[in-house]
Amino acid sequence: MRKPSVKCALLAAMIAEHRWGSPIVEENLLSISAIEASDYDTASEVFDELRSVTYITNRGKRGIELDNGEFGQLADVLYRECEWDPFEIKSRLKHYEGWENHDWA
Repeated sequence: MRKPSVKCALLAAMIAEHRWGSPIVEENLLSISAIEASDYDTASEVFDELRSVTYITNRGKRGIELDNGEFGQLADVLYRECEWDPFEIKSRLKHYEGWENHDWA
């Protein structure tokens, strides 16, 4: 089994801890993510990059959180970049209402 990218590890942790209206700050996200201490500098950069992607809501100093309205784009990232199976994505993104029209291509 290959090691997930830092981005995928951060996203997996965000999904596991997702609660609407509860952003997570960088320090807390890094501490719960499946990344090694040697990857913390890279993870910090990725955290900053995630602030500007469409499926993340940037809450400034309060941190970042998943944007429930953009779960379709998040599903695509998890499928293409993180190589998650559609079954796993569907089971973890339970609040996405667009499954019947989602195109995995």
